Amino acid sequence: MDRCPWCEGFDLYRSYHDAEWGVPLHDDHALFGLLVLEGAQAGLSWATILKKREHYRLVFDGFDPERIARYDTAKVAALLADPGIIRNRAKVAAAIGNAQAYLRLTADGRTFNDFLWQFVDHAPLQHARATLAEVPARTAQSDAMSKALIKAGFKFVGSTICYAFMQSSGMVNDHLTSCYRHREISALGAA
Repeated sequence: MDRCPWCEGFDLYRSYHDAEWGVPLHDDHALFGLLVLEGAQAGLSWATILKKREHYRLVFDGFDPERIARYDTAKVAALLADPGIIRNRAKVAAAIGNAQAYLRLTADGRTFNDFLWQFVDHAPLQHARATLAEVPARTAQSDAMSKALIKAGFKFVGSTICYAFMQSSGMVNDHLTSCYRHREISALGAA
């Protein structure tokens, strides 16, 4: 079975590729959790974060923005002492600040889903890339998303992070055309 070559190497990565990567995601809390994880990944490999994802979910209260927004210094100290996550003070502070920004952004009833998906006109962008070299690190859409998130008070949301987020949340289909998931994900976007 042909897959995108980036996912080969260990079973968890392959499973993530086969079941999650590129599948359109519309749940507000799941999108927020993914954004926290993408921010934690900055400067690291996604494989590193993927291995720690379940522990992140546990210690970050299921990525509940309302709970995370209220984290105090004791909780921050506990997180920074936890080897199950990336113990980077700026990234932990960003997760808390991003939860607060999320609450401000959605206070008027607008969903996080609507805010994020507007950058692809609320429909997944279907690409037909043959090689990994054709996949960009950022696009005009990720630039616009990054700028809007930063304006809303989010941190660790540069354009490259936003593009990786767009790929993983299914806003763009960047499975290579040789990958068996390309056609399956394309069909999801058409539904």
